[in-house]
Amino acid sequence: MPVDDPAALIRETIAAIRPPDAEAIARADARQDRLTKPPGSLGRLEGLATRIAGITGQDRPRLEQRIVIVAAGDHGVTAQGVSAYPAEVTVQMVGNFLAGGAAINVLAQHAGARVRIVDAGVALETPEHPALIRLRLGPGTEDITAGPAMTRALAERAVAEGIAIFQAEHAAGCDIVALGEMGIGNSTPAAAIIAVATGRPPRAVTGRGTGIDDARFEQKVRAVERAIEVNRPDPADGLGVLAALGGFEIGVLAGIYLGAAAARVPAVIDGVISGAAALIAEAIEPAIRDSLIASHRSAEPGHAATLEHLRLEPLLDLGMRLGEGSGATLGLSLCVAACRVLDEMATFDEAGVTASDDVIEPEA
Repeated sequence: MPVDDPAALIRETIAAIRPPDAEAIARADARQDRLTKPPGSLGRLEGLATRIAGITGQDRPRLEQRIVIVAAGDHGVTAQGVSAYPAEVTVQMVGNFLAGGAAINVLAQHAGARVRIVDAGVALETPEHPALIRLRLGPGTEDITAGPAMTRALAERAVAEGIAIFQAEHAAGCDIVALGEMGIGNSTPAAAIIAVATGRPPRAVTGRGTGIDDARFEQKVRAVERAIEVNRPDPADGLGVLAALGGFEIGVLAGIYLGAAAARVPAVIDGVISGAAALIAEAIEPAIRDSLIASHRSAEPGHAATLEHLRLEPLLDLGMRLGEGSGATLGLSLCVAACRVLDEMATFDEAGVTASDDVIEPEA
């Protein structure tokens, strides 16, 4: 059911976002210092667990209910020859997700996470399926080299629908969310968004996506440059940037980030497209940065610029560039591991082990 008042839902969600819980962080830090290990010996896992404590407001967070949300959409800019694959692959891959045959299905099962697929705006008809949310904001976006991707009203609705989708999943049980996407050609609007948000030159943040050759890469760079020149979006206007350059799936993911921040749920970023969605959400409300976790460093050049802008350090660097939420789901697994160590590992007192600060040095 469409959101009745998208603008009101976005305002209400933004108003609900709060800073990290300093008391939960302090309690988590104090527990970390008493666990049966040398202080800091688990490296960044310790800081990750403490950060999640601040996001959730729980000093011993338990991430038992996990979800991966993959939003799919098509893009009019594919008419400019920016992708090595035809647009039909988007709907075919949606079918593969629903059949359980994609990388994200395997990784989500490994992580103990359920998978929800969103047809945000796929060009071809998607099937009815209990794991599919058929939002269908349009049959793909317009060609951004000729004008805006969508109207501002559609951009606002995409974000609001993402919030509503997250709220429904949170009501069903969600302690952590990983975000992924699918859409042939979507690394082109992502590069345009990243260039505008970070102030980097288009060529510096445009990658080869699905593995295009040199000639097609030059077409892609020119398409990103033209899109920015034609639309001239204001970097401070997140909805305006989304309307000018984005995709329906990017808007939905931006809404999920906002909804997760309002609900104090950690949101795990995947690669360059879900990173671009995080930039849209951050332009709408900068406070969402505190609820974001960067799962990995994508091989796409725009991703490094995105993470630097958001001031996030990725957990992994595996040379991945698949999308689908694959890196985010691996990152989710690390979040679960970090929190389980914080919660389940014994303290020195509980284990009856002498801590280093309990040792009395002999007198000289």
